[in-house]
Amino acid sequence: MERLSVWAPDGLPEIRPGDDLGDLLAGLLAGLDEHDRPRDGDVVVVTSKIVSKAEGRVVAAADREQAITDETVRVVARRERPGLPPLRIVENKLGLVMAAAGVDASNTPEGTVLLLPVDPDASARRIRAALARRLGVRLGVVVTDTAGRPWRDALVDIAIGCAGITPTDDLRGSADSHGRRLDVTVTAVVDEIAAATELVRGKSTGRAVAVVRGMDRHVTDDDGPGARVLVRGSADDLFREGSAEAYARGLADGRADAAADS
Repeated sequence: MERLSVWAPDGLPEIRPGDDLGDLLAGLLAGLDEHDRPRDGDVVVVTSKIVSKAEGRVVAAADREQAITDETVRVVARRERPGLPPLRIVENKLGLVMAAAGVDASNTPEGTVLLLPVDPDASARRIRAALARRLGVRLGVVVTDTAGRPWRDALVDIAIGCAGITPTDDLRGSADSHGRRLDVTVTAVVDEIAAATELVRGKSTGRAVAVVRGMDRHVTDDDGPGARVLVRGSADDLFREGSAEAYARGLADGRADAAADS
């Protein structure tokens, strides 16, 4: 039998720019009872919101649209909305394709919005080192953010940074329960962990950290490659543009070719 346990402790104070997040998290986790206190092989999961707050990634809400523009590397799709700012699905500086480049107005003080951490993998490594020093245990750390998904309504949490844990489980070359060879199956371990913790953290409870027990086979001695390896490269991206954008580009290319032939 395999078992997975996930819990989200209360008690983390409001995070402000300049706070030592690793130290605050270590203090919270060290104060849990013996059963809930992290042990070797556990995974500590934190939201990108508190990482961004600690790292000073806070801007005035009036600058949100400009912040989205500044964080954008490539526009995937844009839709106008009467009376509202346009909906923009973009690739941001982290390579993530997200609505509004991941710029978030929830769970942040009135009049401000949050940008994603500059380097979530580096943030995860710093937190992991701080927890190891204070708690004396070998942990994985995952930094999460909320995202939509192509072809599916609603939202899930995904991993945008990690340290001390293998981001994926590559099953290619192994066999399924009927002995058939698996040729394409690679599971996104850290995304699955991120989604599981959101079920106990919630969106409005103030619980921004969770502990996962039962994934120790994926926890590593070194920091590992980080969650950046989960970003799909452009050569493998079959959906680099929205339908309206692809149509407009195709029409423009066709007109240009016709003009060149005339």
